[in-house]
Amino acid sequence: MLLAFDTATPHVTVALHDGERVVATYSSAQAMRHGENLGPGIAQVLAEAGAISRDVTAIAVGVGPGPFTGLRVGLVTARTMALALGIPVYGVCSLDVLAVEAVATGAVSGDFAVATDARRKEVYLAAYDGAGRLSGPEVVRPADAASPLPVVGQGAVLYPGAFPNAVGPTAPSAAVLCEVVVGERYELLDPEPLYLRRPDAVAPGRPKRVS
Repeated sequence: MLLAFDTATPHVTVALHDGERVVATYSSAQAMRHGENLGPGIAQVLAEAGAISRDVTAIAVGVGPGPFTGLRVGLVTARTMALALGIPVYGVCSLDVLAVEAVATGAVSGDFAVATDARRKEVYLAAYDGAGRLSGPEVVRPADAASPLPVVGQGAVLYPGAFPNAVGPTAPSAAVLCEVVVGERYELLDPEPLYLRRPDAVAPGRPKRVS
């Protein structure tokens, strides 16, 4: 069984795939409570499928880009579980997951972009066509990336002036993440976070010498 989850956005999404189909899903409606919701979400999908952790044979995790805190919760959980169970863990760019769902649902065709909220009045942006990712991800100011093309993700909703053609989905789905990994739809990555910029909290520098 493949256990998948993504914590790159304010919400948590979890899914379980039995090798043929997704058999259980979980999504939190509470924003910015990754640490509180991920564990119960994993427990819920396992219970719903009548499985236990030892039934999991691989883990898929969204690696962002996204805020430091949320990504850290997901990545640490994925690596810890994989180590404890002796199973592989596969990372996937969270923007790729959004792109796959947008294409699969017919929300887009041809060239489009995916934009998610990077805070600080910026977005995480990547460009796509029906075959794959063309460029990105990168952190940009919406005004600098303004486009009339369809734009998937919460970034388009937040900045309609720059992205007037907003389409769904707005957040990655763990169920789609399962399909990306099982079908190897996009490059599978090491479970390392795509921060794209330094976290807000940094260790203090070495004190200056007093002369």
